[in-house]
Amino acid sequence: MSALLVISCVCAVLAGLVHVYIFFLESVAWTSPRVRKIFGIASDAEARATRSLAFNQGFYNLFLAIGAVLGVVFVATGNHATGWTLVVFATASMLAAAIVLVGTGRRYLNSAFAQGALPLITLLFAFLGSMFAN
Repeated sequence: MSALLVISCVCAVLAGLVHVYIFFLESVAWTSPRVRKIFGIASDAEARATRSLAFNQGFYNLFLAIGAVLGVVFVATGNHATGWTLVVFATASMLAAAIVLVGTGRRYLNSAFAQGALPLITLLFAFLGSMFAN
């Protein structure tokens, strides 16, 4: 496998780890003061009122993380078609979600960057790696 594709795989795993962290924040620790501050939740009452929505959203992030990491596992074990399909789908979904987040307001720009930078790098290196593989 080319160095470009290896970089893509490493970034996919890192993007997956970021999304596992987001899962933890949204689905496990949502009502803690630290997480409320991160997400700009003003009060404990607001955190409790939005907890079920955040819980659900956290699982979306977890499933995308699983897809990215599982895709890399498939690539590493020689099942390239399945692996790259999962990597590209999961990271493209992560990137699309980051773009949607930017569209909701400028105050989310940093969060969108944190959520979308590694998926973007993954996709760019996967594309470049596939172009130069032949």
